Amino acid sequence: MDRRHFLSTLALTSACSVRRTKIQPPAAPYSGRRLAPVNVSNERIIRTVTGLRPFRPSGFVVRTESVEGKTIVHNYGHGGGGITLSWGTAHLAVEQALPTNARRMAVLGAGAVGLATARLLQEHGVEVAIYAKDLPPATTSNIAGGQWFPFGVFSQASASPAFLAQFVEAARFAYRRYQLMVGDYYGIRWMPNYVMDREPIGDGGLVDRRSPIADLLPELRDLAREEHPFPFPYVRQFDSMFIQPSIYLEAMLREFRIAGGTVLVREMHDLREVLDLPQAVIVNCTGLGAKALFNDAELTPVKGQLTILLPQPEVEYATLPLGDLYMFPRRDGILLGGTHERGNWDLEPNREAEARIVAAHAEIFRGMRV
Repeated sequence: MDRRHFLSTLALTSACSVRRTKIQPPAAPYSGRRLAPVNVSNERIIRTVTGLRPFRPSGFVVRTESVEGKTIVHNYGHGGGGITLSWGTAHLAVEQALPTNARRMAVLGAGAVGLATARLLQEHGVEVAIYAKDLPPATTSNIAGGQWFPFGVFSQASASPAFLAQFVEAARFAYRRYQLMVGDYYGIRWMPNYVMDREPIGDGGLVDRRSPIADLLPELRDLAREEHPFPFPYVRQFDSMFIQPSIYLEAMLREFRIAGGTVLVREMHDLREVLDLPQAVIVNCTGLGAKALFNDAELTPVKGQLTILLPQPEVEYATLPLGDLYMFPRRDGILLGGTHERGNWDLEPNREAEARIVAAHAEIFRGMRV
């Protein structure tokens, strides 16, 4: 399923491919917002990075179990929505942890989900220790594009009504929390997005006003041909928040420590090591690590790849064109994506995919009117 198909089905599934489509320039005249084109060329590539998204077709897990007298609250399996939903699923997990009345708790993992969970626990007066294999900037969250958009979180055919209700609750809580954090300190800003295609953009997805979270995408509307500069006949815009992981995760870890939190760099190899921790309540935010630690057979990697160009400060918008392509501008560079390879554990960059993604974006931005 590609990104365009995802956007045209009811909420909330996973995506995957890039397809070649001949691009025709839109009709003149252009009277809309002036947007600087991205300068795409191989000479401007500064790095290509890969990461493994922790995906479960039925969606993320937030639930509690008791093992040998320990309370374990699970909070993992966010697919491509880890940063987006982190505060929301942290809220759900904390609601399950607090009734234990424990004043000391452990959090496993120091990515976006683990840090948000730890901070919410601290705000409730809990003494928190984070145990993590890696710390920022070495976490999977640091590889993410960082757009607030709950994409690739689950497969529609596998998600239950109960999960969908939980998904909406998590999305709404996270959306409110991130609004309070907009600014340079956390590296969060609002930005317009443009979904575009050669074919009509179907109704019924996240970018449809009938979506249960459509109100979380302000300025959601279709643009007339003269209102946009892109070489596509169909364009839909919406605004979203963008989180720059390198700034955001560093700020979160700093605040956790200022609030008295303890960080221990320690890899957990099996459940026995988890149960031997001194805390009676443990919140599991290990992402893909939960597959081995807690024997989750449904959890699978979805490999993602981003090619990053030299920064262009004048580019202040994001694009979501043609299947699985996307462009996100950040201070550290222009991100060109992407890939969604389910079941692929290989972290080596795919150079064929890199060439295809770069060439497709170059064609798009050459066709922009300025």
